[in-house]
Amino acid sequence: MGVAATSSQTTKTDGAPDFLSAVAALRALTARDLEAVNAEILARMQSPVDMIPEMAGHLINAGGKRIRPMLTLAAARLIGQDADYDGRHHVALAAAVELIHGATLLHDDVVDASILRRGAKTANIIWGNKESVLVGDFIFSRAFELMVAAKDLRVLQVLSRASSVIAEGEVLQLATQKNIAATVDMYLAVVEAKTAALFAAAAQAGALIAGAGAAGETALREYGRNLGVAYQLVDDALDYAGAEGALGKSVGDDFREGKMTLPVVYAVDRAAPEEKPFWRRVIAEGRVEAEDFDRARELMQRDNAIADTIALARRYAKAAIDNLSEVPRNEYSAALADLVESSVSRAF
Repeated sequence: MGVAATSSQTTKTDGAPDFLSAVAALRALTARDLEAVNAEILARMQSPVDMIPEMAGHLINAGGKRIRPMLTLAAARLIGQDADYDGRHHVALAAAVELIHGATLLHDDVVDASILRRGAKTANIIWGNKESVLVGDFIFSRAFELMVAAKDLRVLQVLSRASSVIAEGEVLQLATQKNIAATVDMYLAVVEAKTAALFAAAAQAGALIAGAGAAGETALREYGRNLGVAYQLVDDALDYAGAEGALGKSVGDDFREGKMTLPVVYAVDRAAPEEKPFWRRVIAEGRVEAEDFDRARELMQRDNAIADTIALARRYAKAAIDNLSEVPRNEYSAALADLVESSVSRAF
């Protein structure tokens, strides 16, 4: 699975821009295309069934950084400067990527029985679980219509394969949740499928539609994959070590849901024999008491579980930067480099 070694060194990346600034810079660079993406999404959400545009609008307008579609747009523009690409299919593909992501969020919230997303009530709480699943299916179908419209079989293969891998990741996560015997490899397999697969496909699709050669396509696919893993690793660490004010959400949600994220995998593996029952109770059995979260963080701090999670994220981030050495140097590749460098120093 690529980078798998750990280290306790967690020095912040020198010269890395603030994450929100890096996202804003990439958004500014892709602003015209991104506006077209948003218009495409709104058009595709229209339906005579009133609930569909209402629920889709609730999800799409609830915020989000639009990182995945921006990867498609930036990859296409990055490659397109040298490949004389002047088409518009990258906009439709970026919209498809965001719709795939939106559909998975609707399904995830049902599976996880989530109440809030980005500070607002989830669709399943407002409309119901059945409705959320069915509208998620509708959004998936719209995404595939956009893929087909690009008239590129390779792109269709890439994005359709990513959709199936994401679903596999959801099932795999169910097998690891509350399983204190889960290993680092099991955890990384979930992350590769649930998160990194769509990051990778988003960047690869943009490169393909703009006419990238084999080397450029591979480099951008691997960039997206490495960025996706690094991004998720940091998210998982932030649930235990993040600053709530900076995050805009509460910490400890993963802990309370019994998720076997990497900090927990490390902590359980490194726990003394007399500490194993604690982890069994709070994770496997889900019997969490008020002081347990603070205790979990103390054990993670002592055993470098969070530090090593961040160190691994930085190794994936470095791999992503190395991938960019295989593509043209321009303002888009620079923005993508800033994005990955800043993603591993978020809100600590």
